[in-house]
Amino acid sequence: MKKVLITGSQGFIGKNLAVVLKRRPDVDLIEFDLDSPKGLLEEALAEADVIYHLAGVNRPECEEAFQEVNYDLTRHLCDVLRRRKELPLLVLSSSTQAALQNPYGLSKRAAEETVFDFGRDTGAAVFVFRLHGVFGKWCRPHYNSVVATFCHSIARDLPITISDPKKEIELVYIDDVVHRFADVLDGGRPVFEGRYCSVEPTHRISLGALAETIQKFRNSRVSLIMPDIGDYFTRVLYATYISYLPADSFAYALTQHTDARGELAELLKSSQMGQIFVSRTRPGITRGNHYHDTKVEKFVVLEGDAVIRFRSILDDEVIEYRVSGREFRVVDIPPGHTHSIENVGESDMIVLFWSDEYFNPDTPDSFSMVV
Repeated sequence: MKKVLITGSQGFIGKNLAVVLKRRPDVDLIEFDLDSPKGLLEEALAEADVIYHLAGVNRPECEEAFQEVNYDLTRHLCDVLRRRKELPLLVLSSSTQAALQNPYGLSKRAAEETVFDFGRDTGAAVFVFRLHGVFGKWCRPHYNSVVATFCHSIARDLPITISDPKKEIELVYIDDVVHRFADVLDGGRPVFEGRYCSVEPTHRISLGALAETIQKFRNSRVSLIMPDIGDYFTRVLYATYISYLPADSFAYALTQHTDARGELAELLKSSQMGQIFVSRTRPGITRGNHYHDTKVEKFVVLEGDAVIRFRSILDDEVIEYRVSGREFRVVDIPPGHTHSIENVGESDMIVLFWSDEYFNPDTPDSFSMVV
């Protein structure tokens, strides 16, 4: 069992790291934040095997706080640790902005040097991570993350401000940061850039493209077009956007197309994965009676009883599959076969459909022919 201390445990990175470490049976976690009881830090520093020093300020009310929190707290922490016989492993979370000549950058660089001095003087293992812009769930909007600000505002249909749409930023996802931090706990060696540790992968994007991408996430509830989640950055950015939805906006209605047969609604569309839609069909009703040249589909009856019929458009033989919602059985629809699905039960039939491309009225690849 390792005793692990997180300073800044209520901050963005601290919260995410704490959640992961709390799941581990081999970790006894101690959480410290700037408003914790006064003696907690000294007690924790006396016994921790691993310390993640994440506490810091980005936008304090006065510039003096940069020195007091980012540097003075780090110096105090290292001074206390120097008195220990068995030295802990120390991880410092810093920022690429430590290279800048502003109060924040100067305070972060001073904290870095303090940790490096501690490691050199005592022989303790120290790792200083210079992080690019970290984004992900639980980051405070309108603070120091443009991703958090854009996600929060766009999810609420609030205006955003972009000073230079062409300006590029470099980002890193919170889970990648947390996993690299956890690797250090397990004896892994991080990636070094000089004497600093880094987290990969990083992602470069312009502010304009970032805003446009997040806006498409919001619009997807209407267009139903899902982002390309095969692209890692798009997938984690979409997950981040979803985490900023207001609590009363998790659910949304689909457009239902209703006629005498029942109802049909499209769920999702994707240029990579096609389309998913669902239908409710009245007893005795048949849908379909058409074929496709290239398009393929899958049918899954979720509720009710159905007969799915096929006939190759080149012959007269009819093939039947009887399926039930009790089975969750998938039926493939090959091209060149006209097909239909009939509700042979006594109640409404609900069917989930997948198509390898979403419907385009200009090129529908759907041709009427009775089975």
